[in-house]
Amino acid sequence: MIVLSRAVRPVAVLALALASLSGLPGPSATAASDPGPARTTWAVEPATADGPDGRVSFRLTVDPGGQASDHVTVTNFSAHPATFDVYASDGVVTADGQFDLLPAGTAPVDGGAWITLGEGQAAGPTQRVEVAAESSVTVPFTVSVPADATPGDHPAGVVAALARPEGDGSAVTFDTRVGARVHLRVGGDLAPALALTDVRATYEPSWNPFAPGAVRVDYTVANEGNVRLGADTQVVGSGLFGWNARDVVAPAQREVLPGQEASGSVVLDGVWPLGKVSGDLTTTPLVVGDDVVEVALAPVTGTYAAWTLPWVQLGTLLVLVGAVLAVLRARRRREARTQARIDAAVAARTGTAGAADPTSATAPS
Repeated sequence: MIVLSRAVRPVAVLALALASLSGLPGPSATAASDPGPARTTWAVEPATADGPDGRVSFRLTVDPGGQASDHVTVTNFSAHPATFDVYASDGVVTADGQFDLLPAGTAPVDGGAWITLGEGQAAGPTQRVEVAAESSVTVPFTVSVPADATPGDHPAGVVAALARPEGDGSAVTFDTRVGARVHLRVGGDLAPALALTDVRATYEPSWNPFAPGAVRVDYTVANEGNVRLGADTQVVGSGLFGWNARDVVAPAQREVLPGQEASGSVVLDGVWPLGKVSGDLTTTPLVVGDDVVEVALAPVTGTYAAWTLPWVQLGTLLVLVGAVLAVLRARRRREARTQARIDAAVAARTGTAGAADPTSATAPS
C-alpha cells in the first residue's frame, strides 16, 4: 500500500511521499491529509467488491493478451464529504530510492496505461467519486495486458487525488494523492540483469597536509533486465603494489525498476597521496520483498582508478621553501646593509685620518 501526499505549484513537479511499499504500514496506520481550511483525510486500500481485504498492495500476474480484475476502496475519514479523482499511473523510483508515480497530468505508457477504472460504459482511465463523510467507496478496475507486452515487471499504482474545486484559479494548489501500489508482472521468461555504468573515481585530499585523504567512487546501477531488483555493491581498492588496501560496502539500492537506474557512491578513507589507486566494484542483485525470481542472479563487476597526487603537500612544501628563501634573502640584505654601513664608516674614518697626518704630505721638489 502506498500512502502519499504533496503540495505543488502548477508548474512544479515534486516527489510523492510514499509508504507501505514492501511491508511498510498500510493506510490503516497512515493516511493523507489535505492541508486546506476544511481538513480532509483519506486512504486507499486494495479490496474485494465488499470492501478492504487487508492487502498492502496489489500483486497481479497476467499473460500477454490477458486480463485481471480487482477492486480499490477509497475511505474518507473526514467529517464532511469529499470528491476524489481515481486513476492509475506508471511506477518510478526517485533519486532517494523511494517508489513514486508519474506526476499528475503525465500520461502513463506502461503498466498504468493498461488499467481501466469502473465498469461498463462508464469505465475509463479516471473515475471521479464522491465519498460521504466517514464513508468508503469501492471502485472496480481491470488490467488489460497487450498481446505484445514484454514479460516481467511493469510497476504501477492506483491513486485517489483530492479533486480541485471548479473555478479555483489560485496560483498555488495542493496536489494531494493517496495510492495503492500495483505489482504487475506479465507472464513469460524472466531475465534479471544489472549493469554497472558511469563508474568514476576522484581523490579528495585532506585540508591537513599531514593527514591522508579519501577516494570517492561514484557509479550507476542500471536494470537491463525485466524484473525489479535490489543491489548490494562492494568496493575494494589499493595503492601501488597492493599497499593501503581498502574494502567498503556501499549503501544498498533497495529497488531498481526494469529500464531504470540508480546512482550510488562510496568513500574510501585513509588514502595517502602516493600515486595511482585502483580497484574493483562488485554489485550483487537481490530479490525485492516477496517477489519470486526463479532464475540465477549473477553479480556484475566494474573497475576504477584515480591518481592521488600530493598537491596539498607539494603546495605546503613550496610555501615552506618560499618562506625559508624569503628569510635567507632578508638576512642577506640586512647583512649587506650592515656591511655597507661598516665600510662607509671605515672609509670615512680612514679619509679623515689621512688628511690630518703631516707625514702623508708630499714634499716640494
